Amino acid sequence: MILAIESSCDDSSISITKIDTLELIFHKKISQELEHSFYGGVVPELAARLHIEALPKILEECEEYLPQIKAVAVTNAPGLSVTLTEGVAMAKAVSIALNIPIIAVNHLKGHIYSLFIEKEEKFPITVLLVSGGHTQVIEANSLDDMQILAKTMDDSFGESFDKVSKMLNLGYPGGPIIEKYSQNGDCNRFTFPIPLSQSPKIEFSYSGLKNAVRLKIDELEGTSLESQDISDVCASFQKTAVDHILQKLKKLFKQKTIKDFAIVGGASANLYLRRELEKLCSSYGTNLHLSDLKYCSDNAAMIGRVAIEQYKNKDFINIEDLDIKTRLKDY
Repeated sequence: MILAIESSCDDSSISITKIDTLELIFHKKISQELEHSFYGGVVPELAARLHIEALPKILEECEEYLPQIKAVAVTNAPGLSVTLTEGVAMAKAVSIALNIPIIAVNHLKGHIYSLFIEKEEKFPITVLLVSGGHTQVIEANSLDDMQILAKTMDDSFGESFDKVSKMLNLGYPGGPIIEKYSQNGDCNRFTFPIPLSQSPKIEFSYSGLKNAVRLKIDELEGTSLESQDISDVCASFQKTAVDHILQKLKKLFKQKTIKDFAIVGGASANLYLRRELEKLCSSYGTNLHLSDLKYCSDNAAMIGRVAIEQYKNKDFINIEDLDIKTRLKDY
């Protein structure tokens, strides 16, 4: 079995996966959303302290499996430096205590492998990764052959939901909150500009859309910002944010034939985005692949799934060489 640790941001998670059958034997995640909601976003130092408390508690629950662990995997990039450090420190301790090798896992590859938890990997596949930190399209041919086809120029899809929620004083995390309010809103009431709609390039941007929403909120607050206004702003914003993705993906689909397409990442749990991408893929005869909702956000199960493939390739790292990287330029 492989023990995997995830602490790249504000979720403390550990999993244990069988190497030969891909069976997920143990998986637990402790979310910090409640603690960070007071601040309207993740506070790195607070997140690190909470990891120090949560990770050992979860590891205690894994004690019965420790004699069967053949390697320890850990997210070491990308992410917040102070939170990555906690997971890496635990991985080193486990490696020394059990005398087993360490596998360093790219967190973004983890999101792609969330599609394959308890399943065989399926390549090639084109993937849209949408989260609080990333918005990019990846052409994934294998574990070690992944290329970024498009990415955001500034803010991410998920981050824009957090910011709009904060503008409306609705709380954190913004993704599920905006989606909930949108269900009672009129998505056509407010017309926000679709970013880069006139640009032939396949790239993303959310800074301008956020500013347009801010100006509309300021305008409404100048008169009266009622509950229906809030729902309508949320619905109109969500529609525009998704329309931006759809416009760029249509350009990509016209340029190349894509047989299999997937959406992963925390923001891929947005049901409106899923429905619209189902329609788009259907119109192009493309198979759409989705992660289970419980595996969309950061979790150790996806890290463990990547680690199995790296274990088969004997892709280990010396304990002295294991460090953290807050950013990655590629896969």
